[in-house]
Amino acid sequence: MALGLAAALGLSFVSHAPNRLSSGQGIALIELAPALLTWPALLLLLGLFMPPTRRWQLASAVGNAALLLGLLWLAGDAAARLAQDSALARTSLGAGFWILAVVCLLALADAVQGWVALLAALALSLGLALLLAGGSLDQLALMREYANRRELFHDALWQHLQILLATLLPALVIGLPLGAAAARNGHLNQVLFPVLNLIQTIPSLALFALLIAPMALLAAVWPLLADWGLAGIGLAPAVLALLLYSLLPIVRSTAAGLQQVPAAVLDSARGMGMTGRQIFWRVELPIALPLLLAGLRVATVQTVGLAVVAALIGAGGLGSLIFQGLLSSAADLVLLGVLPVLALGLLADAMFKGLVRMLAQ
Repeated sequence: MALGLAAALGLSFVSHAPNRLSSGQGIALIELAPALLTWPALLLLLGLFMPPTRRWQLASAVGNAALLLGLLWLAGDAAARLAQDSALARTSLGAGFWILAVVCLLALADAVQGWVALLAALALSLGLALLLAGGSLDQLALMREYANRRELFHDALWQHLQILLATLLPALVIGLPLGAAAARNGHLNQVLFPVLNLIQTIPSLALFALLIAPMALLAAVWPLLADWGLAGIGLAPAVLALLLYSLLPIVRSTAAGLQQVPAAVLDSARGMGMTGRQIFWRVELPIALPLLLAGLRVATVQTVGLAVVAALIGAGGLGSLIFQGLLSSAADLVLLGVLPVLALGLLADAMFKGLVRMLAQ
């Protein structure tokens, strides 16, 4: 609450500039805030002093969600009013807005748990969709960047998802057998994990660069590989590097999950006449599945983030928007690439955590 009040009073809520290249002038929240934001803010403040009962937690969640959507609507309304003076004017979300948004989300996460958190996320998503569909946010600089680059954004998002799928599917196909073998073979365990740990210590950009020369050489020796897209730059070296990064969490979680299966359970399965294959699929794998999903969650979130850097070697994806924005000093273009990456990471993290929680019940 103290951080939110400091952001509201001391930082700019939105920044208005006469054009895309000019520096913006900050506008404080107190200059824009209508009275309707007072009630959710007051509810949030009262929640600090009330007992943590389910009723007050629900009320706090409602207040935080309403306040967050209200702040977003207020920023869009301010951008629409300021845009009437000039078609070239740009209104960006300021530091005060972002800090207040984070504070609201943290308070919301603290107030709700389990399926209530899912309902809160759906309610926020619905509210955001209504604001977007109603055009309330169209004049924000971020949305104007999206309108100018709609097709480019959709292509970049699809490329990012392609990189994610092209990395995780082979990582599962390779990582699961390696993890199972490492769980049963101590000598393989002692060799495999030091190698995978060493790969993790190599910076992502350095690993991308190291793969360029071998991939280019293979494409030169076998031109058919180049026709298939396996060249020194582009998607192939990016996916290969991300695949190598993804192996450690998947292999380690698979091995740890299989090693934690109680010996008594395995003895009972053998006593029932199960074959080794039946024991693996019907006994070991279901018990190890929560840990396996936890490793897959780490690999997925890691790949979503590292795929941004892959844009530097021509793999495309949302990283291309981010680096274009950095090169042109366009903060809103950077955000146009950053926010979907953040949303994908949070969505993947929440999805796998939910699956693990369901399996644990």
